[in-house]
Amino acid sequence: MLEVRGLCAGYGAARVLFDVSFEVRRGEVVALLGHNGAGKSTTLKAIMGLVQPQSGRVVFDGRDIAGLQAYEIARLGLGYVPEDRRIFTELTVAENLEVGRKAQGPWNEERLFALFPALGRMRARRGGQMSGGEQQMLCIARTLAGNPAAVLLDEPSEGLAPVVVDAIAKAIVELKRAGLTVLLAEQSERFTQRVADRAYRLEKGVIATA
Repeated sequence: MLEVRGLCAGYGAARVLFDVSFEVRRGEVVALLGHNGAGKSTTLKAIMGLVQPQSGRVVFDGRDIAGLQAYEIARLGLGYVPEDRRIFTELTVAENLEVGRKAQGPWNEERLFALFPALGRMRARRGGQMSGGEQQMLCIARTLAGNPAAVLLDEPSEGLAPVVVDAIAKAIVELKRAGLTVLLAEQSERFTQRVADRAYRLEKGVIATA
């Protein structure tokens, strides 16, 4: 479903990723595990076209997407949940989900609220009045509303209360049961063990172990 081969990327003259290679098979949950600064977020951004690869290949569902713009990659069915969430704070929960809707598919409002019941209870609440954990759930739900074939999750558990981390872990497991392919960047080994089929450890921009 997603294959990364020899990926090198960075910011200006500063290279962050060095010959990164891994794969995510259809229906798998795979984690990129590592500390801050290891290159996890840069890897997801390079896959998504938010950082242009300097070299290497990114193949999504049989197509090389390296060098495409982010909106083009999203249209091909790859969803992205950024670390900083980026919800629309002036819009309600329901309005945020409507903005995210890009295609017909299984992830309608009813199913999203079943995945995150807390959101269903606050569908009329504005994004700016939500806690960080609630905003994280909303950001994931908004991405799913686009009915992607695969999702990139950047640090989904970082800085959240244990009860929210538990809800997000259960949601990721449910996404796997639904057949969705998931690649997540994560610092917590405990969280990774709960949700991922496999993990690659990233250290200083290099895949250290798999």
